[in-house]
Amino acid sequence: MKTRILFLALIASVLFSCNKPSNFIFKNPLNVDRTDEAIILTRDQINAKLAIKDGFLPVFKVGDDKLLPSQVDDMDNDGNWDEAVVLLDFKAGETKTVDIDQIEADNYPEFKKRTNLRLGIRQKDGSFKEVDYYRALPCDNGFKIIAQAESVSWENDKMGFRDYFDCRNVKDLFGKLKPDMIMDKLQTPEMGSYHELSDWGMDILHCGSSLGSGGLALLKNDSLYRLGSTAVYEYQKLTEGPVRSVFELRYKGWEVDGDDLQAVERISIYPGKYWFQSDVTVTGCPEGSQIVTGIVTSHLKRQPFQFKAADYQCIGTHDVQSLNNDELGMAVLVPLKEAGKIGRTTDIDFFKLGYKTVIEKSFSNIISQTYYIGQKCQSAQPAEHYFFAVWGLENDQWKTEEGFRKYITGEAEKLSSKIEVN
Repeated sequence: MKTRILFLALIASVLFSCNKPSNFIFKNPLNVDRTDEAIILTRDQINAKLAIKDGFLPVFKVGDDKLLPSQVDDMDNDGNWDEAVVLLDFKAGETKTVDIDQIEADNYPEFKKRTNLRLGIRQKDGSFKEVDYYRALPCDNGFKIIAQAESVSWENDKMGFRDYFDCRNVKDLFGKLKPDMIMDKLQTPEMGSYHELSDWGMDILHCGSSLGSGGLALLKNDSLYRLGSTAVYEYQKLTEGPVRSVFELRYKGWEVDGDDLQAVERISIYPGKYWFQSDVTVTGCPEGSQIVTGIVTSHLKRQPFQFKAADYQCIGTHDVQSLNNDELGMAVLVPLKEAGKIGRTTDIDFFKLGYKTVIEKSFSNIISQTYYIGQKCQSAQPAEHYFFAVWGLENDQWKTEEGFRKYITGEAEKLSSKIEVN
């Protein structure tokens, strides 16, 4: 009898081990509610719970079998998905069990699109064709605009951003009054001028020869060198979907005081956030140099601010400084362990002094009118930061610096205490 009981116990143990629960347990470690938390899971993590068959993709359910917004991404462009992203809301301290299922790839559900990328290249007939990869034209033989709205553009349901796709390489902002995706319509007859206030919003930032809204530079021996006018400047889309969009800007031939550097900026944007994530990798960092991110100060009348929040150092500005003559807040979060010099450039107009990089745009490659923060540059190692932007016309909370700082502090705490994955 004893032998029989041991045998049955062994069988039960084997059966139990072969039927592992096909779910993840997620926990919010903070005592605050959290909405639109994008959780990234690797293919290996998912297959450890449920072996996904060829031709099938994972989907996620909670509670009453309601599908959660998600997407699967091929991040290395080898034809196979590498990661899945699922979007969840949490109450303070909440733990959620999320079930995994699989569905044929052709039947994968369509979720509301809340992020978007766009690089449109001008065609002979004046229209713009979207591309997943393109190399910008150098400015050596004159300046020519080839891109829709002059830029690589990205957005979520809160804000829009762009990076000039030419040797200026300055980042700019679109304020949005609606959650709709609008970048595909920029500079088309349907939209009209994005420099004028419309029902969707408008271009709200004057950049000049600054770093704009999160442009990049290298700090070496107390001098700033803009990431621009490189021999090679390329755009590569990695993924675009309802809950995440990611792309890379790749540079070669970046001359910094005699050093020849390479750089890659990977930008990720998620729903519901007034920020984007930037991971900057520089190869060939000179000793003691810092990667720099900055904010334009040309219309700033009040002093910029800085403070520490959770695991991050913040710098920011808040003032009536938008092109619509209303409140605009911008900020950068850099991990405390990597944070470097905080400074402000001169307001000298170097273009008027004769340093004319792009005459058509009155643009000088010498950086001015910028409040900036550095972070340690380790060759071939990504440096992560987050760029924030809010517009007073979109939300009354953004009409005060206090309201903006409160939001930044809350986001810093969430970034420092990410959702725990079992």
